[in-house]
Amino acid sequence: MKKTTLLLSLLCTLAISATKAQLLTPRDKFTRADSLHGNQNAPLRTCYDINYYHLDVKFDIDKKFISGSNLFKFTATRDFNKLQFDLFANLTIEKVVYKGKELTYKREFNAVFLDFPATIKAGSKDEFTVYYSGNPTIAKNAPWDGGVVFTTDSLKKPWVATACEGVGASIWWPNKDQLTDEVDSILISISCPTGLKDVSNGRLRKVTDLKNGYTRFDWFVSNPINNYDVEANIADYAHYSETYAGEKGKLTMDFWPLSYNLDKAKKQWGANVTPMLKAFEYWFGPYPFYEDGYKLVETPHLGMEHQSGVAYGNKYRNGYLGRDLSGTGKGLTWDFIVVHESGHEWFGNNITDKDNADMWVHEGFTNYSESLFIEHSTGSKEAGQEYVHGTRRAIANDRPIIGFYGVNKEGSGDMYYKGGNLLNMVRTIINDDAKWREILRGLNKTFYHQTVTTEQVVGYINEQAKMNLTSIFDQYLRYKNIPTLEFRVENGRAVARWIADVNGFNMPVRVRVKGGEYKFITPSTRFAPVDLPGVTRDNIEVDTFNYYIGVLVD
Repeated sequence: MKKTTLLLSLLCTLAISATKAQLLTPRDKFTRADSLHGNQNAPLRTCYDINYYHLDVKFDIDKKFISGSNLFKFTATRDFNKLQFDLFANLTIEKVVYKGKELTYKREFNAVFLDFPATIKAGSKDEFTVYYSGNPTIAKNAPWDGGVVFTTDSLKKPWVATACEGVGASIWWPNKDQLTDEVDSILISISCPTGLKDVSNGRLRKVTDLKNGYTRFDWFVSNPINNYDVEANIADYAHYSETYAGEKGKLTMDFWPLSYNLDKAKKQWGANVTPMLKAFEYWFGPYPFYEDGYKLVETPHLGMEHQSGVAYGNKYRNGYLGRDLSGTGKGLTWDFIVVHESGHEWFGNNITDKDNADMWVHEGFTNYSESLFIEHSTGSKEAGQEYVHGTRRAIANDRPIIGFYGVNKEGSGDMYYKGGNLLNMVRTIINDDAKWREILRGLNKTFYHQTVTTEQVVGYINEQAKMNLTSIFDQYLRYKNIPTLEFRVENGRAVARWIADVNGFNMPVRVRVKGGEYKFITPSTRFAPVDLPGVTRDNIEVDTFNYYIGVLVD
């Protein structure tokens, strides 16, 4: 191996190790606390549908202390007199107020069970407010080991950010902390020391000098939003705006760099944001949150897909902190964080998984979006495929991509690179790029602002492609092994089969005799003849550029 190739592999390994951190740490034993957080179907959670929050929080940065309230407005889905919401146990509940009176509650781990004085009837709309305070969990390695970041910029001015994917939004504010029930709209009111600015999701409605050394920033999100996307970012920010002529009209674009990085931001973000929007609106359909606009916000952590307020910490460099994760060089001509985290606006924010076990829906499609961005910006399909092929070196095949349901636990970090390679294979199998684009756009239209399961996503692709691809998705998502295509060749004749974990695995694959044209064959898990005239052990070729598989020739 050449020294340059070895160095690239080492850098990629280090980058992938960093991204796995706590969020993707393997675990197969779970506790009552995990079930309380992860059970999406718990009766005390499904009894109410959350409609609106007003989150009102003051940040005492010197003390690393927060205090405030959250108003819950909901619709009862059945009769009940008790419900569950969530708030990490290290934060104190001051009181819960309902119709002017304080309610009783019990806490178990990070779950809170609230008792009502009378039955709330199915279909009725009601509300309560939780008042709380405390020192929130400080993120050890945001965004992967999340919480609240308290740090300073290079001028020693305060710089605060929240990042809580995986661990849950209840690490810093009280809410119904599950993915399957997104709040319909939210008002985010963040009070910070006067002289600093808060940037949160949605549109800025009002700035109020509280006359006590604090200023409150009111941000309103008019679209459904998952809890972990709700953000507070506090710093000495500069601000500038642009507009993008998109598929649904004029999209406002607001940019919030640190004040001394304004020139860097205009240059770097200016070179990346518009090409990204053009590429993703082409492939995925209109940006999903025109009503709330698009924002980039500089943060002290690397980045996060905070809806309508994408967090950015890539230090105004191309690649992933200046590195190309594919090793092809094709990742060094664009800003990884701008493209990847913005790609989540479609897959992660518009289409959100119901359970973290299906996080591949977020990360697999968004990893693949990087390839599609390259294809669109360069005009070369092969360039995009070379990029996704290059990312295979980061695949571990250590455990299944789909994680454990009902305990808030995602699967293998292979959801990124193996997920991207899986989707490139599916495109190759469908063998109709116009149809593939229709499927990607159709996913975002059909599941617009919805939460989904793996079965729904695969079912939609099957229906639109008019092919049963379920066994393929199952092999790559539910098992750690990749399938192996085995050939036996004798006297110019070949037989082939798949070695796979899935019963009935029958993925179409492109093969050829060297120098000839590729053709599709569809082996099963039993040996069957293959129509390849003139084939020998030495001249059989499989399209391993687009197929992430093993090949065995006997």
